[in-house]
Amino acid sequence: MGDGTRLIGGRYRLLDRIGRGGMGEVWRARDESLGRQVAVKCLDPLGSQRDPSSGRALRERFRREARVAASLQHRGITVVHDFGESDGVLYLVMELLQGRDLSRLLEDDKHHPLPVVEVVEVAAQVAAALAYTHDQGVVHRDLKPANIVRLDDGTVKICDFGIARLGHDIGFTSRLTGTGVAMGTPHYMSPEQIAGEEVDRRSDLYSFGCVLYEIATGVPPFDLDDAWAILVGHRDTPPRPPRRHRAELPERLERVILDLLAKDPDDRPDSAVELAALVEELRSTPGPPARPALSGPARPALSGAAGGTTTGRTAGAAGRPERLPSWSRGVNAVRVAGAAPHASAAAPRPTLSPTVLTALAERHHAALRLGRLGRWEEAGELYGEVAAERERLLGPDHPDTLASRYEVAFTLSRTGRPADALRAYKAVAGARIRVIGPDHPDTLAARQEMGYVLAQLGRPADAHRVYLSVLEARERTTGPDHPDALRCRHNLAVNLSRLGRLEDAHAMAGEVAGARARVLGPHHPDTLVTRCEVAYVLGRLGRWKEALETYRDVAVIRTRVLGPDHADTLAARHEVGVGLGRLGRVGQALDVYRRLVVDRTRVHGPHHPETLRARHGVGVSLGRLGRWTEALGESREVAALRERMLGSEHPDTLVSRREVAVALGWLGDWAHALTEYRRVADAREPILGADHPDTLAAREDEAHCLERLGHLKEAADLYGRVASLRGHGLAGGA
Repeated sequence: MGDGTRLIGGRYRLLDRIGRGGMGEVWRARDESLGRQVAVKCLDPLGSQRDPSSGRALRERFRREARVAASLQHRGITVVHDFGESDGVLYLVMELLQGRDLSRLLEDDKHHPLPVVEVVEVAAQVAAALAYTHDQGVVHRDLKPANIVRLDDGTVKICDFGIARLGHDIGFTSRLTGTGVAMGTPHYMSPEQIAGEEVDRRSDLYSFGCVLYEIATGVPPFDLDDAWAILVGHRDTPPRPPRRHRAELPERLERVILDLLAKDPDDRPDSAVELAALVEELRSTPGPPARPALSGPARPALSGAAGGTTTGRTAGAAGRPERLPSWSRGVNAVRVAGAAPHASAAAPRPTLSPTVLTALAERHHAALRLGRLGRWEEAGELYGEVAAERERLLGPDHPDTLASRYEVAFTLSRTGRPADALRAYKAVAGARIRVIGPDHPDTLAARQEMGYVLAQLGRPADAHRVYLSVLEARERTTGPDHPDALRCRHNLAVNLSRLGRLEDAHAMAGEVAGARARVLGPHHPDTLVTRCEVAYVLGRLGRWKEALETYRDVAVIRTRVLGPDHADTLAARHEVGVGLGRLGRVGQALDVYRRLVVDRTRVHGPHHPETLRARHGVGVSLGRLGRWTEALGESREVAALRERMLGSEHPDTLVSRREVAVALGWLGDWAHALTEYRRVADAREPILGADHPDTLAAREDEAHCLERLGHLKEAADLYGRVASLRGHGLAGGA
């Protein structure tokens, strides 16, 4: 196998083996479809001793764990591109990393420990990655130096999420002693793992404490030849303090390591966020500067290309620009001031307590979780409190303060206050320009969000100029194929659609989708988001058959990669319903929406905006089928729920009100239809303006009702006013 002679999955040509272990082999391979190099991990759990039913269970477990790994999107985690089975071999396709894992790093340097500043840098980056994964409910279970890679640019990545638990089932990494104790990687196993108890995030923290111990001292905490003695050491023996191996280690670093190695999980730091705060305290003490330049020959690690990838905040919805994901937004806060503080005032700051910093980081993280649940008002209040306290303790220009201010702006944009959000983003961008420079990724992120809210404010031309400026800086500093540059180009494509430049939008979205497939893989969430944008523009161009095919393909891939209940999968299924309706296949659309209502209700609850959106689709489809009494009942229920949940003037509420009016008209109740149409128009006018297309459409509906009721002069006057306003709008637009 290898030397280009074997093709895995009909696509990945194995070139040379770059790793071997109990879980199988890792190969450098060429993706024949995209012409790029990747890492392929090959597992063979289906040997002659394994019965067919066991094999089926393991295949399903592999697919489940691979989906979990593929769903993790963080710059500190190896990207998983693909997975499958070929001739009985399960395979996982990952980015090919250029760097060395920590085990190789120690080995190449004859097990001399890393410089202290490098130990702290590894701790900071791994803590940030673990904070993200633990927040997703994912525990690694096999953290060890060989699973942590430092790239040539200094980025640190964790590999093999989900593989340890799979390996336990397959039997490669779990030998059993006579007493039934699992023998995986004994140097890094937590006491609860050794006891066979259920593990949580604190087990990962213990294992990472073992890693820190080794890279700080050159030896693992229990450096014994006998595996059983090592396990007993983890379970019963206090580790030798690291400074007895290496006297120059800071006392605070030793304290952090020993706290991580507490036998009782309750005595360890409670979370990776708390660990990040402890590490930041180390960074804030006088010492050498942050990340040093790396030396030594680069070699491919088991997986990965430099630079993490991210997925947008669109939940797969078509026609929306991407937002920075939660781990990327406020990343300094997760790591508790990942950059050095910048003095911004002459007044001395209060003495910083690690407990206070930890509490603030935890509250910031709690606000992130509220946001993910859609509880934006609560999240915004909490972000504001954290921002004020951080400003008092750290100063207005400290990265943590700005990270919280950034989140405040984000919540303002999500709660219908784009003008306030724009002012907040401008303030953050201005401070970041002063402190870290105009081309820093965090500065560009704030400016990119300014483009988003400008579009929310109905200023797509201004948004276009902002996106162009940010894109120029991103491509100049990171290159055109960097994920951040591609995200900005995606936003440009969305904005071109808003500007009515549909052919340009289609061309750019197609280019971005192709670039993301090449760089990130065809099944990566970012690639699929852009493919949804391609489909959205195709629909606007009237090419609904092509749009429907694309939405269906995306829905199938997302179901396989992310799972059937993922928000992005459900969003793609909704767009399938839209496409079917547009093509006149209304009965099929109704079936799609009804199944979606069931799944949305189960996943999100009956009153969630997306559940109500699916129910709205049911009502529209019933009307198109001529079942107007049913359509009226459904639309009235949705309108009432939207008014209660979103407010009477929310655009979704008004759309449902219009559907109520449409049904009333078809049922001949023109007087009540007139009331509903006027209600919609009167609500839209002060918000959108008298000449906005949506306002004018509602006024035309109102005029039509007047005409049907015999109020011909009043109807003619209103038609004339609409025509005049529409002509004024067109002239202004020219």
